[in-house]
Amino acid sequence: MSQTGKDIDVLIAGAGPVGLAAAIELGQRGIRCLVVERNDRVGYSPRAKTTNVRSREHLRRWGIADALRAASPIPPDYPSNVVFATRMNGPELARFGNALNGSRARNDLYSEEAQWVPQYVLEEVLRQHAASLPGVEIRFNTELASFADDGRDVVSRLKDVTSGAEREVASAYLIGADGARSSVREAIGARMEGEGAFSKNYNIIFRAPELASRHAHGPAIMYWMVNEEVPSLLGPMDSEGLWFFMATKLANDVDPASVDPVELIRRGTGLSDLQIEIVGRDPWVAHRLVADRYEKGRVFLAGDACHLHPPFGGFGMNMGIGDAVDLGWKLAAVLQGWGGSELLASYAAERRRVHERTIAEAVINYGAVGNQLVRPGLEEPGPLGDATRREVGEIIEATKLREFRTLGIVLGTRYEDSPIIVPDGSAPPVEHFMLYVPSAHPGCLAPHLWLADGSSLYDHFGQGFTLLATAGDGADATPLIATAARLGVPLKLLLPGDRRLPARYGTRFALIRPDQHVAWRGDALPADCEALLSIVTGRMKLDASIGIAATAA
Repeated sequence: MSQTGKDIDVLIAGAGPVGLAAAIELGQRGIRCLVVERNDRVGYSPRAKTTNVRSREHLRRWGIADALRAASPIPPDYPSNVVFATRMNGPELARFGNALNGSRARNDLYSEEAQWVPQYVLEEVLRQHAASLPGVEIRFNTELASFADDGRDVVSRLKDVTSGAEREVASAYLIGADGARSSVREAIGARMEGEGAFSKNYNIIFRAPELASRHAHGPAIMYWMVNEEVPSLLGPMDSEGLWFFMATKLANDVDPASVDPVELIRRGTGLSDLQIEIVGRDPWVAHRLVADRYEKGRVFLAGDACHLHPPFGGFGMNMGIGDAVDLGWKLAAVLQGWGGSELLASYAAERRRVHERTIAEAVINYGAVGNQLVRPGLEEPGPLGDATRREVGEIIEATKLREFRTLGIVLGTRYEDSPIIVPDGSAPPVEHFMLYVPSAHPGCLAPHLWLADGSSLYDHFGQGFTLLATAGDGADATPLIATAARLGVPLKLLLPGDRRLPARYGTRFALIRPDQHVAWRGDALPADCEALLSIVTGRMKLDASIGIAATAA
């Protein structure tokens, strides 16, 4: 039995990246959870290829960033380039180096570079780690048939999809990480709102061992083919000849799925005799949708179950992992007794703004795909064609920059309006899609640094809260440490002694949450340390914090 007296603490519907990330976030905090998945394994959805900087930082915190790097079928030193060309055998139009911050060169802005790796590889690394945690169980071939929340617990009926056998499980909470067609979302009466069905798209997974040596554009993670016939993009899934191909919109609005896939790839690439083996096909439609509610009672939604958007920018899966982290540490805090009701209420308050901002960026990126970039005469030889290609190249460099230089979105997530963040009266940094300015403004991601010993500052944060004494002097921290111990709030005092930290954080102290966001900062601790900890752990409403905010400013 679990610590709650129920069969398990948290039931998670869905073993995709979001559900597995939630299981890890909970399991590493000693919370017993069960993940159920109707499929017989992970890895059925190969769409996502980018594990971005922030998701990789979570993997580092979980101790598996190196495991993903080692598991990748693409070498870790493979260049993170994005190439735009008319076709794979046609003229190059533009090129972006270090796209999505995939270079392994160390950068003080973050602790992990982005990684180009198929989603099914990430899922298997997450699965292995989740399954290794004592309190986590994963059951495949099992679907959530129904559930009932009586206010005290959630009783779920689970069905074995092979035998049809059913059983009931009681849990304290339920997380619906069951994707775009979420049955959990439907059951709690949440509705998706926004714009749907922008256009039909078509993903193809194929094997073509000769392709890498047949084209003229060098190694890259993505090749955008800008032409009137088959505007499309492709990229490697491994180093052995497995590729993905995505047709965006064909001439005369022909549905890409109605065309022979081999012919489609040959026409798009310009390699008319390329030997191709089709491995999989996946028609899909782009949406811009957000759920009108993220929770009801003891049931919560995460990932595609509560937000959908075009994939351009690589935000979707990574945003879902962020949901799992935000919800995971908060559920753990409540189950362990040191988190209050406001903590769970803050989940939707914090994540909705992130979703809306990120989705808006993805829609902007979707407005400049291959067919929107085509100009008459683009593939013509001679001076006219050269001039057209230069024009299109300049348009690409101006409009697509924001899709591949995204730190302002990826690391600029902030929760300054959250009910569990204590403001300090300062203005937050200006939001920008590309430029990320590290700031310890309450609600922002804690500014990162590589320390003199080669470690990341993040490596030294605690699993609970961390009180960072930026000047390396913790003499005045005793009242907060003692209060945290009395309240049962996990708190670590960190004294790195790096002379760059006071300027980077702007104050003497910074209280950092389990998810590495700043909850409070100040040059002196507030007189009422219990009130401060009560607010950031959701035990007290923020409107009672006027004195704390003034003291902290």
